[in-house]
Amino acid sequence: MFHSDGFRALDRQECLRLLGRVPVGRVVYTRQALPAVLPVNFSLDTDSSLLLRTSASSGLARAIDGVVVAFEADDFPAAEQGWSVVVTGKATVVTDPAEHERLSRTGPHSWLVAHDGVFVRIGSEMVTGRELTGPPCVA
Repeated sequence: MFHSDGFRALDRQECLRLLGRVPVGRVVYTRQALPAVLPVNFSLDTDSSLLLRTSASSGLARAIDGVVVAFEADDFPAAEQGWSVVVTGKATVVTDPAEHERLSRTGPHSWLVAHDGVFVRIGSEMVTGRELTGPPCVA
């Protein structure tokens, strides 16, 4: 769907495809009753959920386990050109040993070496996106 404001809405499949092309996004969550944003590397799992890896003792893991968060990733390679995708869903620390083992082979790798590393899964209950298509048309 094209809009006269220079943006095009993206459908869910296109949003997920675009997320698979970038390695870094931002988790948006609440810390001490205030909004917080943290850049993280991530990957998509086979069920379209997002995965990130962090230390079990990190403030991020404690703050988002069991709560709804937003995740945003984008790519703007040039002025007036690019896209942004937002995924909203419940974040949960993966506790199943077999699932943790699978993700250790296939999931994202942490930027920092953490001996107590855990995976956090963010469900993709709501996926929205838009592409910047250029400046709005003027008559």
